[in-house]
Amino acid sequence: MTKSHLLIATVLATLSAVPVWAAPAQDRDNHEQRQEEPRVYDSVHRDYHNWNADEDRRYREYLNEHHQKYHEFSRLKKKQQNEYWQWRHDHEDHR
Repeated sequence: MTKSHLLIATVLATLSAVPVWAAPAQDRDNHEQRQEEPRVYDSVHRDYHNWNADEDRRYREYLNEHHQKYHEFSRLKKKQQNEYWQWRHDHEDHR
């Protein structure tokens, strides 16, 4: 094995040995957030919403205001989803 082959083998072995936890904290946080909070696209307003506990609470508030039973948001018809997103934007937090 030549010196260049040995160097390449060493570099590859070193790179593959870097643990996932060694990634920058921001990358880990973003990765964890993506796994925990699915993003839902609002095509009318052309933005994304993280579907987290807060969004779920607001969705249930919307259903209660409109005297509707709970149905999983992803199973709603597009028209119903758009009605929710319109309500959601009309009731936006101003924090």
